[in-house]
Amino acid sequence: MSGELSPIDKAKFVSAKRAAQYVEDGMRVGLGTGSTAAWLVRCLGELVRDDGLKIKGVPTSSRTAQLARDVGIEVITLDEAKWLDLTIDGADEFDGDLNLIKGGGGALLLEKIIATASDQMVVIADVGKEVETLGAFPLPVEVIPFGWQTTQALIEETLISMDVLGRTSTLRMNGQTPYVTDEGNHILDLQLNRIGNARQLALVLNQMPGVVENGLFIDICDTVVIGYGDGKVEVRDINEGTVATERLDFVESDNLFSDLTE
Repeated sequence: MSGELSPIDKAKFVSAKRAAQYVEDGMRVGLGTGSTAAWLVRCLGELVRDDGLKIKGVPTSSRTAQLARDVGIEVITLDEAKWLDLTIDGADEFDGDLNLIKGGGGALLLEKIIATASDQMVVIADVGKEVETLGAFPLPVEVIPFGWQTTQALIEETLISMDVLGRTSTLRMNGQTPYVTDEGNHILDLQLNRIGNARQLALVLNQMPGVVENGLFIDICDTVVIGYGDGKVEVRDINEGTVATERLDFVESDNLFSDLTE
């Protein structure tokens, strides 16, 4: 498989493979959404198939739910699980304090609900997702369809008083029509360039009528597993204050990952 993967895909794969080591038999695991999280689901599916791992997965999107079923992971709802041992998910950006921007895949609402209903959140990412200050990646804000333009205007007006460099926003589209989340909402992507006070911005955004949730994940992530294109993995634990570096070998693995490299 290693010969088929680009450096960025190798980085995603090794971060996912390393993070899969956190999953133990009998756990209830939140399964993230996005390209890196898809690698994780496939890695767990391989463990279920080959090693008899028994877990219950709570997916953060319909796409992840289908993938999990396809690879043999038992899927349950959060209401059935009540509480989770662990959530593993990707991120669009993370900073030195392990604060995140998420939602590029459109699942930020369920991702935040599931992450905060977990004993531990592990983020898997390639090294390119690390930033000194959040904001280069557009910040997704999920809004209800009713009056979304009014909500957009209110957000942009409020941004004037926030510590950000950009103040424009766009409605996320799916072709010629607005993108619709699994919960039936729209997403506004905020081009902020730099977010000086992410905690304050997250609180202010969620106080606005029409806003359902925003993509700033503050004090939620416990550990980040960073993958590199040469197989190196760096594990940072914010609670323990530790940083560890490892190297993972690439192993041929049937067809579990074939559709992720096409």
